[in-house]
Amino acid sequence: MAAQLAVTFTGLRFENPFLLASAPPTESDANIMRAFDAGWGGVVTKTIGLHPVVNVAGPKTKFLRASANSTYLSMQKRPGTALHSSWNWELISDKTLDWWVPRIARIKQAYPSRILVASIMAGSGSDEELRHWQTLAKACQDEGADALELNLSCPHMDRADMGSNIGKDQELISIVAQVVHEVARVPVWAKLTPSTTDIVLEARGAFLGGADAITSSNTFPSLPLIDPDTLDFEMNVDGYVSSGGLGGPAILPLSMAKMAQLTQAFPDKAFSGIGGIAEFAHALNYFLLGCGTVQVCTAAMLDHAIGPNVIKGLIEGMRSAMERHGWSSLEDFRGLRRDHVVTHSKIRRPDAKAYHGGYEAEGYAASDAATDAVADAATGATMKPASR
Repeated sequence: MAAQLAVTFTGLRFENPFLLASAPPTESDANIMRAFDAGWGGVVTKTIGLHPVVNVAGPKTKFLRASANSTYLSMQKRPGTALHSSWNWELISDKTLDWWVPRIARIKQAYPSRILVASIMAGSGSDEELRHWQTLAKACQDEGADALELNLSCPHMDRADMGSNIGKDQELISIVAQVVHEVARVPVWAKLTPSTTDIVLEARGAFLGGADAITSSNTFPSLPLIDPDTLDFEMNVDGYVSSGGLGGPAILPLSMAKMAQLTQAFPDKAFSGIGGIAEFAHALNYFLLGCGTVQVCTAAMLDHAIGPNVIKGLIEGMRSAMERHGWSSLEDFRGLRRDHVVTHSKIRRPDAKAYHGGYEAEGYAASDAATDAVADAATGATMKPASR
C-alpha cells in the first residue's frame, strides 16, 4: 500500500502534516500563497493584533553560525560554517486586522482545500482586552480561516498581560482560551512558551479553557553574543539590546523535552510540534513523541523565505521512511517513543545496588580505585583508598 501523507488534525484534513509556522515568512498573502504552491500542508499567519506595532530600527532576525573546526560562534557570515540557530526580536504583524481580513478571504478563495491558521494576540488585563481576542477570532474565521492559534508565547512583549507573560500563568491561559472558545466555530490551538517552570500546568489550563490543541514551543528567551573585539552585542540598536527568541537547530532537543512532557501528560490530546526542524529526521522526533503535525520556521526563512526545498525534502523524507518501515499512515508511528521517556531513576544501572539519585546515602560517592592510583602516583601520596 502506498504511503498516505494526509492527516486529520483537530478535525481538519491536511494534505501533509507540515506547516509553515507563524513568522516573517507568513507576513503577507503573497508569501502564504507561494507557500501553498510549494506544497506546505498548512500555513499559520504572522500573528495578527488589533493595533499596529512598530518594530526596532535595525535587523529583526539574524542567524548564529558555528565553525566546524573551532568553538567560535558568531552572527558574522563566514565560509565553511553551519547554522547553529536563529535569533529574532521581531514583534507581531505590523499590519492591522483591517489589512488582514480581505487577504485571508483572498487566500482561502484561491486555496480552498489548504489549511490556513490565523495566529492572533491580544491582552488579558481587562474585559476590553479579552473582548479583543473575540473580535480577532470572529473576524478571521468569518473570512475563512480554518483554525485559530492563540499566541500565548511571544517572548518580546513588554506588557505584563501579553504574549509569554500570559503563557506563564495557567489561569490567564485558561481564561483566554475560554473567551475565544465561546465565539469560535473552528478549532482553537494554544501556542505555549517554553519559558515556564512546568509547561504541563499551562497546557492543562489551555485544555480546561477549551483549546483543541497545543503548539509547542515558541523560541527560547535569549541574548545575542557580544563581539570580543568591539564589545558590542552582535545585534543591537544604538548599542542596546533586549531579550529575543532563539530558534533553529539549537533548540531541537530542548523543544523535544517540552513536547515529551506534554504528550505524556495528555496522551489523548492533539499537539503540533515546533522547534529546529529542517528535514524529516527532525520532524520524526516530534511524531514519535506523539505530535499530529509539525511547524517549520528557521529552515524555511533560509530557503527562499517560504522553504520550497525544505517542504520538498520533508515530503520525500516522510514517504521514504514510511516505505522503509512499512508504515501506511502517520498513525502507524505517532507516539511510538513517547513512553520511552522516563524518570532518571528508571534508567537501568550496571548493578543491583540501591539507587540514591546520583549520590551516596552519606557523603560523596567513593572514587574509582584506578583514579585514586593515578592521583597517588602524580602526587606521591600514599593515602588509603576511600572505604567502599
